Amino acid sequence: MAQQLRGNDLRELGFPEGRAIGLALAQLQRKHLKRLSQTDQLALLRLLLHNPHNFLTDLDWSHTAAALLPPPSRHIELVPRKDYVTFGAEYIEPGAVHQMETAMKLPVTVAGALMPDAHHGYGLPIGGVLATDNAVIPYAVGVDIGCRMALSIFPLPPAFMTQRVQELQKLLLDNTRFGNRTGFDRGKKLGHEVLERDEFTAIPFLRNKQGTAAEQIGTSGSGNHFVEFGVVDITDPANELGVPVGQYVGLLSHSGSRGLGASVANHYTKLAMENCQLPAEAKHLAWLSLDGELGQEYWAAMNLAGDYASACHHHIHQRLAKALGERPLAKVENHHNFAWKERLADGREVIVHRKGATPAGKGVLGVIPGSMTAPGFIVRGRGVAESLGSASHGAGRLMSRTRAKAELGEAQVRQYLLDHGVVLQGGGVDEAPMAYKDIHAVMQSQQELVDVLGTFLPKIVRMDGA
Repeated sequence: MAQQLRGNDLRELGFPEGRAIGLALAQLQRKHLKRLSQTDQLALLRLLLHNPHNFLTDLDWSHTAAALLPPPSRHIELVPRKDYVTFGAEYIEPGAVHQMETAMKLPVTVAGALMPDAHHGYGLPIGGVLATDNAVIPYAVGVDIGCRMALSIFPLPPAFMTQRVQELQKLLLDNTRFGNRTGFDRGKKLGHEVLERDEFTAIPFLRNKQGTAAEQIGTSGSGNHFVEFGVVDITDPANELGVPVGQYVGLLSHSGSRGLGASVANHYTKLAMENCQLPAEAKHLAWLSLDGELGQEYWAAMNLAGDYASACHHHIHQRLAKALGERPLAKVENHHNFAWKERLADGREVIVHRKGATPAGKGVLGVIPGSMTAPGFIVRGRGVAESLGSASHGAGRLMSRTRAKAELGEAQVRQYLLDHGVVLQGGGVDEAPMAYKDIHAVMQSQQELVDVLGTFLPKIVRMDGA
């Protein structure tokens, strides 16, 4: 084992005073680097010092390399705010509006829109839609990359649920996993081609992520993620689903890309902030150019995380359909927390970030959930240019998690669910129906953005928790 290098050893190599020395010394404590001889460690550090650009995508050295690069001569300045359109302004808190206005001052911003479920987040507000010029903003995509809704409609009458509540509760317990606990036992694991993707080996940062992705596939996160049975009510006879008007048993899931997406988001956000230094109020909106290697790398990792999130939902629905002994009549799936290459009405290609916003391009189908006691809506997008082809991704929070925990009691929430005929497994008071906005008011505010094909009303809900 090599004798431990010290800060003065790095200074003698030519390392500048500052973060780079501390970051480099910390990296050398990692097991596989600690085994190197001191000569090999110094040779590696010498390469890093003289060619930091070559290490910006290295799994071990990306942050040290970024710290070695000369800082910009000044912060990137914000520009005068561009105009944007707000839907349901009366339901949106000032903090979310302030965040959106900051995003509209970025030099790369082209257009924007704020959805009626918007509330405060990191960087871009949740419910914010932002179009940029050849730039992707990791925190405008979000931490839970590719988080999505997936709905299966089964040829079963709603009475099936009321007659088999306990049986369906057990199906949910047996066939879903939530939070950071272990996934399914080895004998119950399902494979998926997304786990064999080249990105896991081609992108240095992802080389040690495949194992966790394989462990967590088919599982759901914590917070507001759920899997639930409910009543689907198809009301539009001209729907594209091929499902006749009427009521059916539905299975709705909400979750994202698990640890894979979170690690991608955090890693590339830090690199973006190191390479794109903005004023303090805009620092979480740091971007990566798609002309650069880091931007291309994040774009590939983001798409992998989105496909992985979709695979998780496919596993959930596959397991539960098999347990029910039924094939779905139709499926609807859509995602948010993502960025797309799209064209504006004037033909310009832009990068459209939808953080907590549903794609609602012309003819695009999606599901906009309400709360545990309020219906979600099966919708068809109208492709409205002013909203950048977007709609809300749900009702949106009325109370922060902290406020909900402070103001609501568990007994109060359980009674509220009982009064509405909803059975909940897991969950907490921070996800109480009262913590969310009125979905009917939200839908009224965006009626020009989507057509409603039907609704989904939750009845048996599974979330993280005992």
